Amino acid sequence: MANKVHPQASAVSNPCSESSATGRLTFTIWMKSLVCHTNGCTVFDSKGEIVYRVENYDSKGSCEVHLMDLQGNILYTILKKKLQILGCWNGYGVNLAGTKKEKPCFKVQKWWSIVRRELACQVTVGINKYWIVSLDRKRQGFKIVNSTGDIIAEVKQKQLSSGVVLGDDVLALEVEPYMDHSLTVALVTVYGLINRRL
Repeated sequence: MANKVHPQASAVSNPCSESSATGRLTFTIWMKSLVCHTNGCTVFDSKGEIVYRVENYDSKGSCEVHLMDLQGNILYTILKKKLQILGCWNGYGVNLAGTKKEKPCFKVQKWWSIVRRELACQVTVGINKYWIVSLDRKRQGFKIVNSTGDIIAEVKQKQLSSGVVLGDDVLALEVEPYMDHSLTVALVTVYGLINRRL
């Protein structure tokens, strides 16, 4: 299986080294699984190499999804908590032995904002709080902000440098360099589950 979107002339020591004009690292999310007849998505770095993949062997909006690296090693298992009115998802990391940790690494809960008159998601990672906020009514574009309102990641429909906008199944993810990339992709995955895109 090829692991690149496009040929690469020379080897790159750090596949995530390229950044956007804002200093953020850029990724491309293709809302398709590498496995036939399953739901999921594939994440490419700025050099066109696969860095993460999400496989959902069940129906869209499944209650259990795995975020993996290219080799198929599970990085996070995302489970939907049942009997929650608005919806709540827990993300469990995996230790070196491949065993799921008992305590969730993060929690994502739908949250209705009366002030903004919109549905957002509150993210809890340890003692830190983040928000996932939609940028448009289709819920395709969204941003992840920290408790002070700074944007730490943003997802939009991918647009080429020539100005051509790609299909709605190809998204551009920009992440601040200090953020954990796999955690950010896990949060993007949860948002995809909430909106039944995965």
